[in-house]
Amino acid sequence: METRVAVMGIIVEDLNSVEKLNLLLHEYGNYILGRMGIPYREKDISIVSIAIDAPQDVISTLSGKIGKLKGISIKTAYSNIITHG
Repeated sequence: METRVAVMGIIVEDLNSVEKLNLLLHEYGNYILGRMGIPYREKDISIVSIAIDAPQDVISTLSGKIGKLKGISIKTAYSNIITHG
């Protein structure tokens, strides 16, 4: 199985969607290398960064599911390194 390393940048503008976001991240937890969340209280948003190592279709699926959540924006950057494992 080929995997890629990617970084997901997530901005949460609707804090009511945080529970759904956390459920998705838990569901894909086996692939997540690390996670950092920063509450930006002055702007009433949260910024989340996810490092992930997974097959490209898994990364795309997770990104798509997160992007469909109300008040959440996501961008994903892929590394050029593909691992066969």
